Amino acid sequence: MSEIAKLILLFLVGSVAGFINVMAGGGSTLSLPILIFLGLESSMANGTNRIAIFIQNVSAVVSFKQEKFAQFKLSLKLAAFTLPGAIIGAVIAVNISNELFQKILAIVMIGIIFMLLTPKSKKQFKTETGDYNPWLLYPALIGIGFYGGFIQAGVGFIIMATLHYIMRLNLIHVNMHKVFIIGLYMIPAILVFYFTDNINWLYGLLLAGGNAFGAWWAAKLAVKKGEKVIRGVLLVAIFIMAMKLLKIF
Repeated sequence: MSEIAKLILLFLVGSVAGFINVMAGGGSTLSLPILIFLGLESSMANGTNRIAIFIQNVSAVVSFKQEKFAQFKLSLKLAAFTLPGAIIGAVIAVNISNELFQKILAIVMIGIIFMLLTPKSKKQFKTETGDYNPWLLYPALIGIGFYGGFIQAGVGFIIMATLHYIMRLNLIHVNMHKVFIIGLYMIPAILVFYFTDNINWLYGLLLAGGNAFGAWWAAKLAVKKGEKVIRGVLLVAIFIMAMKLLKIF
């Protein structure tokens, strides 16, 4: 594949990933394997993908602020607990072998398939701040930081489940805090990958452009019934990539 074809593919994949992240979540399960398949080492692909994720979430935070959905004090408090885990996870990610990382990623992707197939709870939460047990929430946030720093793919589902069921927040406020949390813990994670020379800036910025483009259209179109279709496509794509990572076919 020519370099121009790779760049075009990256932008297209970024657009789809950005769209999926807004509509359903899990866009990194597409972008991260694609970076590996384009020839980047696993740690390089992992670091490069962080650039797109960071830019996408900064854009989302600004968008929520424009829509008058912002609780920066609480968001910052929640995000602060993810920082230690994110740093440790990123350090481990740049020090394990490519083969082991790809196997772990494949297993995670298969796990995400089961998460996507699990029926959603129809229970609704109306509160903005919610009542929660800090002894349950804060360790969960540290674990989220570790997972996000290590792999990132699918972390949005974990954050949404944590804030929705432990803090009992409605989904609007869940997403509002989610994008802030990911955007903040992504900073130290990116620094770890940067100082270990594990970022391809050309690929990362092009992927980021695609992510921003796809996210913008998803927000504008607000296709409420599109989530089922997107999840179906995502399931198939994740399954194929997981099988390839495991070298089954």
